[in-house]
Amino acid sequence: MTRRVVVVGYGMAGARLVEEIRRRDPAGARVHVTVLGEERHPAYNRVLLSAVVGGSMTPDAVRLPRPAGVAPRLGTAVRAVDRAARRVLLADGSTVDYDVLVLATGSRPWVPPTEGLTGDDGELSAGVAAFRTLDDCERILAQARPGAPVAVLGGGLLGLEAARGLATRGCRVTVIHPVGNLMERQLDPAAGRVLARILTGFGIELRLGVLAAGYLRGDGLKLDDGSLVPAELVVVSAGVLPRTELAEAAGLAVDRGVLVDDELCTNDPRVHAIGDCARHPGTVAGLVQPAWEQAAVLADLVTGADPAARYLGTPVVTRLKARDVDLAALGEVHTGPDDTEAEVLCLQDTVGGRYGKLVIRDGQITGAIMLGLPDAAATVTQLYDRGVPAPSDRIALLLGRSGAPTAHSPADLPASALICRCNTVTKGQLVTAWRAGKRDVAGLAESTRATTGCGSCRDTVRGIAEWLAATS
Repeated sequence: MTRRVVVVGYGMAGARLVEEIRRRDPAGARVHVTVLGEERHPAYNRVLLSAVVGGSMTPDAVRLPRPAGVAPRLGTAVRAVDRAARRVLLADGSTVDYDVLVLATGSRPWVPPTEGLTGDDGELSAGVAAFRTLDDCERILAQARPGAPVAVLGGGLLGLEAARGLATRGCRVTVIHPVGNLMERQLDPAAGRVLARILTGFGIELRLGVLAAGYLRGDGLKLDDGSLVPAELVVVSAGVLPRTELAEAAGLAVDRGVLVDDELCTNDPRVHAIGDCARHPGTVAGLVQPAWEQAAVLADLVTGADPAARYLGTPVVTRLKARDVDLAALGEVHTGPDDTEAEVLCLQDTVGGRYGKLVIRDGQITGAIMLGLPDAAATVTQLYDRGVPAPSDRIALLLGRSGAPTAHSPADLPASALICRCNTVTKGQLVTAWRAGKRDVAGLAESTRATTGCGSCRDTVRGIAEWLAATS
């Protein structure tokens, strides 16, 4: 009997789940999928929104392909879930029945309680925009004229990506961040200082360790130190909150996300959750790769392709998708002087815009910061992903000169080596696609989606294609 699977949310997690289901059940013989998307847009790659703001990509270029045989219902809001009847109630009054319900509702921007940012109705004030969706990008670009002063609230990953994109368009950008260190979750203070110097070199002004105290359109942002930041536009990128309202109203267990187990199952065995709205102990919300790995596991389960599939977590690797900035941070990066069990190596070249840090425990890399060191970043990330011992020459590894397999020596990589983290594409998948006739980067991207995330793996994919051509 065909199982009725209803997916609430057609963002990156929901779209990937549908794709994975169809990959395992192409004809829909085992699973009938209904996809309900609240946004009016088809699914798109949120990772690349900073490129849309920066002008290097168009909205059409970031759209994700629609899986064959599935027609998502766009602009469709879900009002409630009746778990007893196994039915979803839509805002237009219609209903959809399910055997399996998947919540992929994502997250929403958190707006600081700063006077003037929102109106009495709770909506963002004129001259204020979030940075989360394609519609947000449209609002930003409608107001971000060259030379205009723009304030970005938030010096985390998304805030800096937005700031760099706006600076590329010629805006005069000021980043306001309440902490004295940029990207404090992913970077230690020394790395934050190097990154700050790089961004300042792009014309981005940084106001760190201060809070926005009020916004008045026409004047700008008043800070808690009494200063004023001129701003025709304020872009809010101060964090996100998981969208759990639907789950809470349905009586599902929620604690900073919809609680799920290794089968991505909630406290109701017929309801699952993946992506930003889900909370699993083995991962961090807000990143793409965990959502897509969760989608693969859940597709195995709902189609019966692998009833033993389990999601056990995703190692955290963060990349800053900002033009002319090469930054990767992974694992634990904050170590204290009393931590005698960790082997920590650091390299700092503030003038040259380079910073490297390795944290090694029991011979394996457990954390790293690689800023302006692309060769080292490629090697370190692969060693981290594979869980193999770090080479004995730690300094050479930090400089990208070790003998360890790198992205530039594809022959040394095992088939399981993860090449594209954004899309969870291995070397083996690229080899399979190449042998099926996809002989260049464009063809490999079409077949596997490698390079269509942050794009940092493009050179590695090209190297693999050239290696295959030379050895065939």
